[in-house]
Amino acid sequence: MENVKNYELMLGERKLSIEIGKLAQQTNGSCLINLQDTTLLVTATDGESRPGTDFFPLTIDFEERMYSIGKIPGSFFKREGRPTTDAILSARMTDRPIRPMFPKGYTRDVQVVCTVMASDRENPADVLGTIGASISLGLSTLPFEGPVSSVRVGRIDGELIAFPTYDEIAESDIELIVSGNKDSILMIEAGTKEISEEAIIEAIEFASEIIKALNEFQETIFKDNSVKKDIFVPKETNSEIAAAVISAVNKHDDVASILNQEGFKGVNALCSTIYENLSAEEKIEDLEFNLVKSIVEKELKNRIRTKVIQEGVRIDGRKNDDIRELTAEVGVLPRVHGTGLFSRGATQVLSVATLGNIAEKQRLDNISPGEYKRYMHHYNFPAFSVGEAGFMRGPGRREIGHGMLAEKALMPVLPNEEEFPYAIRVVSDVLSSNGSTSQASICGSSLALMDAGVPITAPVAGIAMGLITDSDSDKFAILTDIAGMEDAFGDMDFKVAGTKQGITAIQLDIKLKKLPENFLNDVFNKAKIAREQILKVMENAIQSPRAEVSEHAPTIEIITIDKEKIGAVIGQGGKVIRGIEEEFDCTVNIEDEGVIHISGLKDNASKAKDFILVLVTDPEVGNTYEGEVVRITDFGAFVNIIPGKDGLVHISALDNERVEKVTDVVKEGDKIDVQIIEVDRMGRINLTRIIDGVPVETKKREDRPQKDRNFKRNNNGNSRDRNNRSRNFKRGNDKENNKEDDKENDKEKSDKAEERSW
Repeated sequence: MENVKNYELMLGERKLSIEIGKLAQQTNGSCLINLQDTTLLVTATDGESRPGTDFFPLTIDFEERMYSIGKIPGSFFKREGRPTTDAILSARMTDRPIRPMFPKGYTRDVQVVCTVMASDRENPADVLGTIGASISLGLSTLPFEGPVSSVRVGRIDGELIAFPTYDEIAESDIELIVSGNKDSILMIEAGTKEISEEAIIEAIEFASEIIKALNEFQETIFKDNSVKKDIFVPKETNSEIAAAVISAVNKHDDVASILNQEGFKGVNALCSTIYENLSAEEKIEDLEFNLVKSIVEKELKNRIRTKVIQEGVRIDGRKNDDIRELTAEVGVLPRVHGTGLFSRGATQVLSVATLGNIAEKQRLDNISPGEYKRYMHHYNFPAFSVGEAGFMRGPGRREIGHGMLAEKALMPVLPNEEEFPYAIRVVSDVLSSNGSTSQASICGSSLALMDAGVPITAPVAGIAMGLITDSDSDKFAILTDIAGMEDAFGDMDFKVAGTKQGITAIQLDIKLKKLPENFLNDVFNKAKIAREQILKVMENAIQSPRAEVSEHAPTIEIITIDKEKIGAVIGQGGKVIRGIEEEFDCTVNIEDEGVIHISGLKDNASKAKDFILVLVTDPEVGNTYEGEVVRITDFGAFVNIIPGKDGLVHISALDNERVEKVTDVVKEGDKIDVQIIEVDRMGRINLTRIIDGVPVETKKREDRPQKDRNFKRNNNGNSRDRNNRSRNFKRGNDKENNKEDDKENDKEKSDKAEERSW
């Protein structure tokens, strides 16, 4: 194909290649992007403007095709369905740096689709989405003000690595994703193992150099494929309407209190009042509610920003570095395994920790490596948290993103599976929201984990930092602990989570095309001070993890057995393992390597563990058991000591006193304590009964009671004494009696034969 073009850039030892003009030719812009053998098709298309829309309707979709790893989807329908968590997070990661690069007021529908078509399961595809989206939009007619690039940075043994593989990420103490344009950083996403602020800044600066090279690479592609861009001219606001709306705002003396106490509800109510009043006057034509709302919000935004920049005072009266009132509490709910209630001003989050058997860890069906996830953090944001009514739907992209951020923040302090063999789930329910709920969920979750007895190495706290800039000057103000209005009307949302020792997670989103100079040092230092203040409040609620897990949480026991003995624990058709679970009210999971996880309440797991150890231990002389009498003979009782193994307690070993009949002492179904006294070469087990903790001394054979032989026999061995036979019996009765005698004789012979065999 004549129009097909290819471009290459070496990223260390890895090759980044771009192909355009071959696939998806009816899109507004598209490209095929490859990093080694990981391949994405990225397309950009647009639609019409939505009438009355006051936001930019950008949609980023990240499609993971399971054929990319040569796998058939594991769902019932055997096809891809709802996007995976990884796909949703990748879409968000692409959206955040791309969105600010469109002009303000642009309202056309724009959709970018990133389709993973091949994956080598070595090179992650997510960061390629941003590069591919930027190239596709740059090759389109859309007024995209790029280029924008993303890079992932790892660090192994102090050495920074660009575009690390999955294996290198696992070894790294830093996993940092940075996006930026030619002028500034636009987005940061990071998970780290308690790393210092200085180390993070060094990694960001390292990423910035690579982003510069990637953007220059994109500029080369754009120059080689010149596209005439759409010219977008923002619609000018009618000056008469603007003046009328601002005048109406000025008439409300309680604007500050509305912003401080009622937040967005107060703003919406103010907009509705102004719109209704102006509409009633009938002096203004073509008045639209969205237009009134836009003007009101712009005016309030200017007031907030002016007050902060000029006076250093925020809408709620705080200074720039002040944190709202903090409270922390544990043990809020009964029966659950652990709870943490954290409040920061009007923001309130309840986190609940649940512990489960390790077999309850989440099974993943992703294109990325890793089949299971042991720690799960779920974030819920119901409508009532902001005083609204709404449908209770499943989690959206925002909820999934906030949950993953908290999960990333807490992962570095969790104990490993060998130390703490539990699956762990934390659910953070936002009960009241006025900004920074994701960071409040991190604080609440730390409390819940400690309350549940999870031995985390240190509590983690999170803080959201904001930014207000003056467009007419170089002045700016960094805000600590931003409220909801400051997030909406500000220029940045910078979330930093960590322990006293260092940072564990970062998330930066900005609405600007360029950050102020020397910004990062200031914001990290202020975030550190705030984090330490929050940790002190949390320590007042609970200083360290509880010594024991909750009494309502399962007890976990782990044993390792010989792989050859797995069958003995499972039993035919799973009979033995089901019996263990039923008897001890527990759950038993066996791995192929012979590792067994047993979970149950209180001491059930311990009892089941002891039982399994007995089950897989070969019987030896001296071993003791509690067994069940399963069969009675004249010469003794057979006792089941473990599933599939019976032993004989001879009549002489049933009691310390002389026993005439076995049934005088025991009967079938009785549970008795026994000890092995012999295991012969044929594997037969001889037992003695234990009474009051002491084994019965087995009688010698010659001391055993003998059958009464006081009767005469003829030379043929037949008895001649017939005095005991009744003369009144008929011949028929004699036959019946003879039959019964024969049966008894047969049983006696059988018992004697069996006795001789033992």
